[in-house]
Amino acid sequence: MPKKKAFITGIGGQDGSYLAEHLLDNDYEVFGIVRRNSISENQWSRLDQLNTKIEVTYGDLLDVSSLDRTLKIIKPDEIYNIGSQSHVRISFDIPQYTVQTNAIGVLNILEAYKYNCPKAKFYQASSSEMFGNSIDEDNFQRETTPMHPTSPYGCAKLFGYNIVRHYRNAHKLFAVNGILFNHESPRRGSNFVTSKVVKSAVRIKAGLQDKLELGNMDAYRDWGHAKDYVKAMRMIINHSIPDDFVIATGQTNSVREMCNYVFNKLNLSYKDYIIQNPKYMRPEELSYLCGDATKAKNTLGWAPIYNFKSLMDEIIEHWSNQIDGI
Repeated sequence: MPKKKAFITGIGGQDGSYLAEHLLDNDYEVFGIVRRNSISENQWSRLDQLNTKIEVTYGDLLDVSSLDRTLKIIKPDEIYNIGSQSHVRISFDIPQYTVQTNAIGVLNILEAYKYNCPKAKFYQASSSEMFGNSIDEDNFQRETTPMHPTSPYGCAKLFGYNIVRHYRNAHKLFAVNGILFNHESPRRGSNFVTSKVVKSAVRIKAGLQDKLELGNMDAYRDWGHAKDYVKAMRMIINHSIPDDFVIATGQTNSVREMCNYVFNKLNLSYKDYIIQNPKYMRPEELSYLCGDATKAKNTLGWAPIYNFKSLMDEIIEHWSNQIDGI
């Protein structure tokens, strides 16, 4: 029996690289696209250990011809659209690019999918940012929670979520959404808050840095591990019917609590080093996210292996190994 073929946009990112590994472990052929970057070492670094096992070419969600050509050649069984402008705070600085990539980009790949390989299954990386400050009475967000995003990123992701549902219903495509809450790992870019805090704390411990500037310390997030979440992606796309699922740990911590945990692990007090800088505040803050993944647990049998502490411990270990003096 021939191997399944999977196509991943954003394969060079945190989620894409973990997903590629997971699919290879499950006997897939894996293909992907990355955007052209003048510093190619950075965009390929997460794929170094996979370079002989996967086939990656240049492409872009805004370049329809590259999507058409690639899907026509590969004819994948599964498409994972993970590529995006992925930084929420930066979406306020570059809103038009964010919307073009995270909204129109989804439409572009759906069109290429519909015309070139409509029998394939399609996964869209949707986001908890779509909920904004909408919370159910029990302090959770789930598939039925109203969505009122508070950033260009969240607004664009909500368009992507809805256009996937529309194509599923209008064109009878097997197109699904994973509504993923925050998920981190040692592969997370160091301008994201978890890696930024850990990397800075380790540098402070090593005497390489004096202070850390952050924005809203009292924003609460439901943080899981990307390894757990890419497994959910494959479960969602291989469910018997196309459907949408929240993926989350069901536990929430504030940025302040995260800082306290990380600095304590290094025998430091975060209060001695962290400065709040208004430039890192969002124009419209999202104060609280905590997901209810009951549907995914009951329907798919998915459950996270990592919790908040084991996730943060792994990131601390990674940056400690990377930085001299620890």
